[in-house]
Amino acid sequence: MEQQVAELAYALDTFYFLISGALVMWMAAGFTMLEAGLVRNKSTAEILTKNVALYSIASVMYMVVGYNIMYSDGISSIIPGIDFLISGDNTAEEMLASDGDIYYSNRADFFFQVVFVATAMSIISGAVAERMKLWAFLAFAVVMTGFIYPIQGFWSWGGGFLSELGYVDYAGSGIVHFTGAVAALAGVLLLGARKGKYGPDGQINAIPGAALPLATLGTLILWLGWFGFNGGSELKVSDVDSANNVAAVFTNTNLAAAGGVIAALITSRLLFGKADLTMILNGAIAGLVAITADPLSPSPLLAAIIGVVGGVIVVFSIVGLDKLKLDDPVGAISAHGTVGIWGVMAVLLSNSDATFMGQIIGLGAIFAFVFVTSLIVWFILKLVMGIRLSEEDEYVGADVAECGLEAYPEFVKKS
Repeated sequence: MEQQVAELAYALDTFYFLISGALVMWMAAGFTMLEAGLVRNKSTAEILTKNVALYSIASVMYMVVGYNIMYSDGISSIIPGIDFLISGDNTAEEMLASDGDIYYSNRADFFFQVVFVATAMSIISGAVAERMKLWAFLAFAVVMTGFIYPIQGFWSWGGGFLSELGYVDYAGSGIVHFTGAVAALAGVLLLGARKGKYGPDGQINAIPGAALPLATLGTLILWLGWFGFNGGSELKVSDVDSANNVAAVFTNTNLAAAGGVIAALITSRLLFGKADLTMILNGAIAGLVAITADPLSPSPLLAAIIGVVGGVIVVFSIVGLDKLKLDDPVGAISAHGTVGIWGVMAVLLSNSDATFMGQIIGLGAIFAFVFVTSLIVWFILKLVMGIRLSEEDEYVGADVAECGLEAYPEFVKKS
């Protein structure tokens, strides 16, 4: 009887893990639609190509090397090793002999982790949209998903030195979202702004996206997928405590997103005199990013407040980066990076296991490593193959220049 109960719990936790991973995989569709809606129609097909390709590259690279680095035994707490971890399924005997340490399939763990690395790469796609060469982006995706993300992930989730210092990041405000934003920032600095985005006298010119309905759909898909992102990070659901934790995580995740929307709505009305939909959509994402570092510990009210602060921060961050002439067409650096910092530090409001120094060192280590390595890789790619479209190709659009087709061939406006 005891074995039957244990096997049932194993099956349930494995199934929950896989369904959570599938929800996170569906976030790839969310990022794709969000980005496709916020870029001009002449760059839409290239955005679609990038997102399908980056997910596929992430899946293969994380299988070949990334997962085996991130969860290796490690040469030291800073330098990971490489193990071959994607093994066969656990047997019932192994599960029972583990005394509770084994409670889901090894392959379920890999699948759940691989969709996270794809999420980090998706963040970069929107920030460099409309002027980066497709093949340069995909080459960076190979390095990012195979090496950069897994090495910094080893430091925390893999049991490295950040874990030893007490860095707390439940589902990855820093490990996933901040990491993606920092890599994007390095690329944007080398890439430069889109033509016409900034005038000679500090003028900032709006470049409207092609399809706000798509952007809104993408945001709602991301909102849905985030329940798997955060809820799945509980890792199990087969006992009363875990089930209650999952319910708390879902509730707090939803409330933080809602708080981010309301805050961005009000902030944009106060700043611009209008309800700016693009800011509102980023407010939802900001709320979700903010709560991701710890969606379990806060009360529902605190979760909503954390989301509210994220929603305010993202509006001011987008405006601030524009003033610095850092062109981010979808606001990814602000929503995932600036707000990711807030999310990591917000853990201190409700989680007694977190320390100020642990969180600060975690952010500092992630930023330093990801920024420097990404900048080096982007620079090498710039020297070897170039990372920016020519002025003519940018004018024509990335769709024709890189993909040889148009997403909206019947009504493309060349601009």
